[in-house]
Amino acid sequence: MHCPYCAYAETRVVDSREAESGGAVRRRRSCEGCGKRFSTFERADVRLPMLIKKDKSRQPFNVNKMRRGMERALEKRPVPVADIDQAVMRIMQSICETGNDEIAVRLVGEFVMRELKTLDAVAYVRFASVYRNFKDVGEFLVAVQSTLPTSMLK
Repeated sequence: MHCPYCAYAETRVVDSREAESGGAVRRRRSCEGCGKRFSTFERADVRLPMLIKKDKSRQPFNVNKMRRGMERALEKRPVPVADIDQAVMRIMQSICETGNDEIAVRLVGEFVMRELKTLDAVAYVRFASVYRNFKDVGEFLVAVQSTLPTSMLK
């Protein structure tokens, strides 16, 4: 690892810690040349599949775009950021477990809805209403009822 300050090739690791809820390792380094300290992050290099959109076009999968959609649904809801991070990690794991080079946007949406349903019922219904493009109140009610415990449906 080259020092970002002086470009000296020799650095040593001073401290290592888990970061990003276990998704990365943060390493504190010290330059052997100039003595300055800096941090590096080590993450698994996972090749994400191409996303197949509804119109059959393809684009690179963007985890930040997916997360923003989740955060929009979770806006003003009492869900800790750590829980959102864990949900995103589970979705990414589900995507990687498919083992495919391409994945349909529909399947990603289903993974997101599954996670939102466990995080917050209101966020689930918000996301589902946009994702599934409800045409009438009846479709909306079906989504709401799917989040309610069966004891409340009687």
